Amino acid sequence: MARRHEDRKPGQRFARGAKKGPSKKGPSKKGTAKKAPGKKAPTKRAPTGKPAPRTSTTRAGGSRRRAAGIVVTPAKSIGAEAVQDGKVRLNHFLAKAGICSRRNADELIAGGRVEVNGERVTELGVRVDPDVDDVRFDGARLEPEKAVYVLLNKPKGIVCTNARHEVKKRVVDLLPQIRGRIFTVGRLDLESEGLILVTNDGAFAQEMTHPRYGVSKLYTVLVRGRLEDKDLDKARGGVWLAEGPTSGMQISIGKLGKDRTFLKVTLREGKNREIRRVFAKLGHPVISLKRVRIGNLNLHGLGDGDWRFLQLDEVAALRDLARSEAAEAADAPPPARRAPPRPSGPKHQPKKPDSRKLSRPQTGGRKPSRPGGAGRKPAAGRARTTRKR
Repeated sequence: MARRHEDRKPGQRFARGAKKGPSKKGPSKKGTAKKAPGKKAPTKRAPTGKPAPRTSTTRAGGSRRRAAGIVVTPAKSIGAEAVQDGKVRLNHFLAKAGICSRRNADELIAGGRVEVNGERVTELGVRVDPDVDDVRFDGARLEPEKAVYVLLNKPKGIVCTNARHEVKKRVVDLLPQIRGRIFTVGRLDLESEGLILVTNDGAFAQEMTHPRYGVSKLYTVLVRGRLEDKDLDKARGGVWLAEGPTSGMQISIGKLGKDRTFLKVTLREGKNREIRRVFAKLGHPVISLKRVRIGNLNLHGLGDGDWRFLQLDEVAALRDLARSEAAEAADAPPPARRAPPRPSGPKHQPKKPDSRKLSRPQTGGRKPSRPGGAGRKPAAGRARTTRKR
């Protein structure tokens, strides 16, 4: 029976087309002693204590994969993001080569650390041909990297950042076999766990995270307290946060207890720590949160900290799902704008109308003055004098 990709270990590839044949030592002679049935040869183990990954066989003329995992190799083309004439912006080329992000690439270009065809470039907006031009950074020639798509099960205590000064362990530290610059698609906070995508393809990350595409993500959530129907209706309809109202979430109750409630929450547009902030505002703080599905990808076969490369058909299915969701959202009518909630309290109570002003007749014109100027107040700073006759 063919083995499925869920059975393989991280960084391991199954052998294809391997044929059984005589060993290099030659055929065994008759009369040689056979091995005892109960004894097995000791297996070689890696320095970390885990069994060493198997090396995969390749077809004739192909390159061998490294035993530690798949190493990202340079590609001949920069991908589908290139413009029609085959040229791309220099900062985009540096990002594809794994040097840094596009924003940081502008600083490197302005600092004079990049050369194109032997000439130092300091002007932003320069476009280069990845297949023809010779681009160098600090004297080293650069080539665009092949796109990488990884599905990882993030455990608790791991942060989703690429900052070099970060003290805590990062998600990218769990992928030492992958060379070049990679980053997480979206984020999970320190105490959250579950599925997260890691890639070096910025267009793919945009399609997976932008609210216009609305790729669904399923979470299992444990909150404190017993949720009432009114709280569920508020969370489903949307809650007003500091940056505006939420778009609402799909919620189904898994188990309802006296002091705890198990939920399944589906989000299509996620703000920063949205689930935790929404339930905290409703008076039910989140105890644990785990992302168990992204689109049509799930946690099957991935333990804590395990990862695997996505197949090409899985990446294509995710992108088709994102584009179909964007098309449906474009055809749907725009939602009605909701006004922010009015603050309540004694300071914000409306003022009661003055009964004296309401009883006074409305003239509609200028207030009539009293005859002889009686009742007028003297101007400020002047003394009132009486005239003797």
